[in-house]
Amino acid sequence: QVQLVESGGGLVQAGSSLRLSCAASGHILSSDVMGWFRQAPGKEREFVATINWSGRSTFYEDSVKGRFTISRDNAKDTVYLQMNSLKPEDTAVYYCAAARSGSTNWRNYDYWGQGTQVTVSS
Repeated sequence: QVQLVESGGGLVQAGSSLRLSCAASGHILSSDVMGWFRQAPGKEREFVATINWSGRSTFYEDSVKGRFTISRDNAKDTVYLQMNSLKPEDTAVYYCAAARSGSTNWRNYDYWGQGTQVTVSS
């Protein structure tokens, strides 16, 4: 049974930084792709970033390019999302997820964490 646990969310001012972590336990296959998604109240869950097993391939949603960085430490079974220059529109619950192959569609992901709240004040 795979479990994903996010941490690192909080309340910050616009322009600040946060680093989210996602610790994985259970059987994560070497081919698993890890992704970050977010969901604001009343909105659809949206793709943020994804990273392949080696960490050499990453992909970002346009609005976070240049501000967010996804990375992973396979020795620690942990994925990170470094978020810089945060904006109020980044406010959402952030989820990490695991999939067998890369995708920006949240429906293709098999395992999910419980989410961590990020709130950015103006």
